[in-house]
Amino acid sequence: MNGGPRVRTAPFPVWPQFDDSEREALVRALDHGSWCRYGGVEVDAFEGEFAKYHHAAGALAVTNGSHALELALELIGLRPGDEVIVPAYTFIATSTAVHRRGGIPVPVDVDPVTHCLDPAGLEAVATDRTRAVIPVHMGGLVADMDAINAWAEPRGIPVIQDAAHAHGAMWRDRGLGELSTMATFSFQKSKVVTAGEGGALLLPGELYGEAFSRHSCGRAPDLSLRTASSNFRLSEFSAAVLRVQLGRLAEQTARRERRHEELTAVLAGIPGVIPQGRDERCTVNPHYMTSFVLDPGELAGLSRDTVVQALLAEGIPAFGSYPAIYRTEAFRAAENGAVRVEDIARRCPNAEELGARGIMIPHQVLLGGHREIDDVAKALAKVLAQLPRTGGGQP
Repeated sequence: MNGGPRVRTAPFPVWPQFDDSEREALVRALDHGSWCRYGGVEVDAFEGEFAKYHHAAGALAVTNGSHALELALELIGLRPGDEVIVPAYTFIATSTAVHRRGGIPVPVDVDPVTHCLDPAGLEAVATDRTRAVIPVHMGGLVADMDAINAWAEPRGIPVIQDAAHAHGAMWRDRGLGELSTMATFSFQKSKVVTAGEGGALLLPGELYGEAFSRHSCGRAPDLSLRTASSNFRLSEFSAAVLRVQLGRLAEQTARRERRHEELTAVLAGIPGVIPQGRDERCTVNPHYMTSFVLDPGELAGLSRDTVVQALLAEGIPAFGSYPAIYRTEAFRAAENGAVRVEDIARRCPNAEELGARGIMIPHQVLLGGHREIDDVAKALAKVLAQLPRTGGGQP
């Protein structure tokens, strides 16, 4: 950043990764001639393969991850004014989906180690209007589904897993489709399975027919229009690409898991760096990102955003973490039950810390080798040692 030599001059592995397999799949869909799922074969095949991969009774492919969340909320009958508990630290789409269905997202704090929704906070924010809870598997680490389901089931509150980061993740060696809840996924360009855009839901078997109707303009199997809904159908071209991408997921996940273990070990050895922790019950983690927090006790006065800028200058892909959702204009612009931002912030200290001092390294870095891991660690240590301590530690 000051004009000296960069730590990293070679490119990191590119994302998305593709080869002639995707080209052949696109031509196959093109030649089939039916580019919509009606009459096509690719979407149906992908849904079957995606459901099997996640040990689910069924899967429904949709246009994107946001629509997957909206459709899941539609399926549970969310009505205007209903409340949905969401993590305070997540990408804004988790709460926006609630807003778009007329509901009120209620943020709850996250665990400081896992960065996932903290089940201990559920009871304090629940009311007689609570209609659902949406845990997010942050970075691919599955939230504490044992505790969340144990809290929700006796209260009759549906759980919807936001698994946009967690393709192929497993909890206690069980696929996400075995956890007695719906789960939603994104295939946006940065995700570990991607077609540029797209999404999916994992569904209990009895919900597939209703979900299919609601994702296709409310059509019943006989094509009669029986309910008011929208068009969330995925194209045959996207599904053809996703089938190939899904076929690479297991091998890529294994590579990322090996490199993630190396990277977090070296990051933890840098003073003031606190990597996202583990939960041993999450037995497969695709590691959509490697995230860590700058400890204000060790690194007081060091701006997170300046650290990110310096890492980029050193040739390391890095991003500031998500802001706490209640700190965004998008959250404040919608109906939130007249709760003040500062009141939410007081009950969400961990989301505050992550939003202000968290840094993310994207998953394609983990598809490299030992040199890539060494360069990330070397660059971060260099940046933290040389940057001036100014700015009061705020981003």
